[in-house]
Order: sequence, then structure tokens, then C-alpha cells
Amino acid sequence: MSLLNRVQWVLRERRCAVRSDWWPAGIVAVLVPMFLAFGLPHLASIAGEKSKASAPVQAEAIPSGQVDATPLASQPIGRPSTPDKVARPAQVRPLNKSSQAPSELNKVTLPDYVIEPPDILLIEGVSVVPKTPTNEINPRDVVSIAVLGTTPDRPIHGQFRVEPSGAVNLGPGYGLVRIARLTTVEAADAIRTVLLRDLSQPEVAVSLFQMAAQQIITGEHLVAPDGMVNLGLYGRVYVAGMTLDAARSAIEQHLAPHFDEPQVSLDVFVYNSKFFYIINEGAGFGQTVSRIPITGNETVLDAIAMIGGLDQTASTKLWISRPAPSGVAFDQVLPIDWNAITRGAATSTNYQLLPGDRLFIAEDRILAWTSFVSKMLNPFERMIGFTLLGSQTVQTLQRFPEGFQRF
Repeated sequence: MSLLNRVQWVLRERRCAVRSDWWPAGIVAVLVPMFLAFGLPHLASIAGEKSKASAPVQAEAIPSGQVDATPLASQPIGRPSTPDKVARPAQVRPLNKSSQAPSELNKVTLPDYVIEPPDILLIEGVSVVPKTPTNEINPRDVVSIAVLGTTPDRPIHGQFRVEPSGAVNLGPGYGLVRIARLTTVEAADAIRTVLLRDLSQPEVAVSLFQMAAQQIITGEHLVAPDGMVNLGLYGRVYVAGMTLDAARSAIEQHLAPHFDEPQVSLDVFVYNSKFFYIINEGAGFGQTVSRIPITGNETVLDAIAMIGGLDQTASTKLWISRPAPSGVAFDQVLPIDWNAITRGAATSTNYQLLPGDRLFIAEDRILAWTSFVSKMLNPFERMIGFTLLGSQTVQTLQRFPEGFQRF
């Protein structure tokens, strides 16, 4: 039995005469006011956007403080904000040729990298000599040991770490030899004495390969949220907001009280603090934001490829919102001609992305309208469905068991 027949049967049982031609009129009576209240303003916004599509490309915005907020206040209730009102200033003026934004065939190199949390730095001690030099071997030092006269199956040659107990392990058959607090010559004599138990005339050479101090300094170091890097026993150094050269000088200056003219090399091991953002408007299904680390060479096409292309909720209307540096009164909004980039291999609007850029992907207006209508009608559909189901349930229970036989 169809839904209409069910409704007619329920109302007929309630002594209500129902005519089938009433239902189209009722549906029209509900939908027409909704369309006039919500649909016409939305369609007008779509028509306005199409008329703006033929406008010339605009790149540089007026001062960020001068944004036209009047259209926002006059928007009807329930109307989704247009992209122009979301992120685009009210007035824009084109860039001069001398100030064109960098693009695919006109890229620029980024300025000196500024260290920020949570970057990971790679520090290596080039020259780390204690101010009170000594030939003594200390725990956790690495020594180089070479022995002549050993058997071919049990050679002794290579680097050995001195254990915290002060002993060095020469391998199976030879055992441990304590060499901490000894000079390299004394350590060679101590090793020779132990080896004479198994070898006839061993010749031993010992040299200091790496001091424990170098091991603490050398390696990957995370920049903490407070901007400091930890150098172990030698304390912490503030490097946030510095370039690599400035940070290297700060580390060497910090180590100067402990070492004689220390020299270190410094590089960024993992770039964790510079990003650009891709914002998808979502067509009423919720905006999504992707944060992508920047390497300095990405373009708009690269960014879209990183997120797998434009999904079904996206339109081909894109632009870049570029924040202005501190103290500068101008923000930039760079419109993107997606069809020209993808279909015609145009490069003029395939802009190079810079740290902090927001690549905004506008929603598909038809899908946004469909989502809007669905959200408005869902409550009415549920109310009508619940009413019909409740009435049918009541009628069925009142005529049990005869009521079930009618269906």
C-alpha cells in the first residue's frame, strides 16, 4: 500500500474525507514560502558571483582594517556567506609588474630560515677541546685500540666505548680491562698486561677517538616550547627566533667557559615550524583545514595534488590569502584561475606558496544549495513521518487483531 493510500485510510477511519488532489496543494503551500524566504536570496548570490567572474584579476588588497562589513549585516537569515565576504577585502588593486607575486616560472628563494619550536637541530662538535686538557681516559669516552699479534679469528682493532664502570670490553676470550683515569700510554700497558695471558708478544696502540663531551653536544636536538635546546651537562641555550648563523654563535658562546675556542656546525634536521594551510569550504558539510609543511618550492598545483585534488564539494574558485608582515598595513588576496592552470598550462596564477599562506577552496554552490534545502526540509520530513507512523500505530492497536489484517 502506498503512503498516500495509508494516509487516506487512517483519516477515513477517523471519519475524515480526504481527496487525493489536496496533497499537491498542501506540498506547494509549504514549499513556496520556504523558497521565497530562503531560495531566492541564495540564487541571487549565485547570480552575483557569476557576474563577478568576468572582472579583471586582482591581487593586492587595501589595508586590512578597511573591510566592508555592510553586506554581511544585510544578508538574509540562512544564506551561506559568499567567498567574497568570507576572506576577500571590499576593494583590491592590481599589483604592478615589478611587484608580481612569485609564481611557477618566477619563483623566489625564501629568506634566512628562522628557528622556532618544534624544529629539530643537528649539532656537531667540530672543535671541542676542554680548557684543562688531559690525556686521561674517562667513562663514556670512545678509544681506538689496535693490537698486533692476535689470532686471525679473534682480532682486536676498532673503536671501543669505555663503560660507566671505567672498563673496556675487548671481546670474547679477552674480557674487561679497566682503563678509566689512565693516560693513553698507561691504558696501552694495562691492556698489554691482560693480553699476555693468551698472547706471546702483543703490541698495543691506544688513542682517544671521541670524548664524552663531544657525544653530549653532537646529535639531534629538539627546540623546546620555551625556545631552548638542551646540551646535557653544559646546560640549555636559547635559539628561537634566530637564524642558523646566529644560533651557532650563541651555542659556541655558551660552550666557551668549558672549552677552548669551541666550534660547532649547525643545521636544521627536521623543519617543523613553517607551514601553509589549505581550507576547503565544504558546501555545508563542514570546512576542512589541512596543514602542510613548506619546503619553499610548492605552488598551488602542488598543494592541490598533496590533498588528492578537488573533491565533489569544491568548485574551481580558489584564492590565496597571504597575511601581511607585522607592521605592514596591507594583506594580499591572490585569485587563482584554476581552469587556465589545469587546461591551458598557464603559470601566471600558479603562485608559489609562502609560509603562512591560506589556500582557500570555495564550495560548489549547487551542492551547497542542495545541502541547505536538505537541512531545512529534514525537520518537516521527520515531523510528518512521525505523525503518520504514530497515527497508524494507534489505529492498529485499537483494532487488534483485525487492524493487522487490513495491511
